[in-house]
Amino acid sequence: MATIREIKRRMKAVQNIAQVTRALEAVSASKVKKAQAQVLASRPYSRKAWEVLEHIASQTTVGTGPPLHPLLDVRDEIRKRCLIVVTSDRGLAGAYNTNILRLAEQFIAEQNIPVSVIAVGRKGRDHLMRRGHNVIAEFSELPTPLTITYVAPIARTAIDDFASGKADEVLIAYTDFINTLTQRPVIEKLLPLRPTGGHEPPPPGGDGRAPNNGRKFEYIYEPSSAEILNTVVPRFVELQIYQAMLESLASEHSARMVAMRNASENAEELTKALRLVYNKARQLSITREILDIVGGAEALRRHEEITEQKAEAFE
Repeated sequence: MATIREIKRRMKAVQNIAQVTRALEAVSASKVKKAQAQVLASRPYSRKAWEVLEHIASQTTVGTGPPLHPLLDVRDEIRKRCLIVVTSDRGLAGAYNTNILRLAEQFIAEQNIPVSVIAVGRKGRDHLMRRGHNVIAEFSELPTPLTITYVAPIARTAIDDFASGKADEVLIAYTDFINTLTQRPVIEKLLPLRPTGGHEPPPPGGDGRAPNNGRKFEYIYEPSSAEILNTVVPRFVELQIYQAMLESLASEHSARMVAMRNASENAEELTKALRLVYNKARQLSITREILDIVGGAEALRRHEEITEQKAEAFE
């Protein structure tokens, strides 16, 4: 059994860790409310933008002419893919990073063509580079609150790779925020942008239902669809990445809050268990001390009796 000093040292260490986890839980709880409000507020705009883009892009499918924008061009043969992987810069978030990285690695392993990776987040960058994947760009330490300005370089990297032919498809792996206790890692196609037609997943944060209850509207575009697409499509790619990162940010803070809460509860249970062990060790030590005192007193009494007997015999 460990000594009393060792048990007290372990109890102190557990209590110190519990203080850290409670502090991280409080910080994540304050951040998760803002992140949830931000992601929920941006979802209607993202879905409406997707609906408008679907309507404009669907006009390119009429006839046999070329697409109105290069980012709408579906390649006949997919020879190279690019995957954007969104993770966090810090750990202590439970299985948040592990789940999305496992999904990304599984996707890469299933491909029979080269897959380049754009890593968003230090955890994903370090993990993928250690595994030897082709990380062509990395973005980390993004400021909070996140704005679409900081997403533009990520979108520009993906757009340039697709437009130059370095990638025939661009996909994004992120964690979809369901609620505080549930986050779902997903991979969705980002480029080329195509109208879903009910066969592809909705944009990040979508719920899979047809917008406006399936009703269709007619839009009039001025000056022309092509000129509008030249401006709208790149911005829409930015919007899609921005929405995915907001979903991941809300998922990260939720996962960290839950993980730190569980860690604090485990620390309390461990402290209680160590307290019982400490009390038992202390009782055992006291019992041994009492036995030593009793044994010493008995030995002293026996010594005195022997001394008296020797003195009487001598007399």
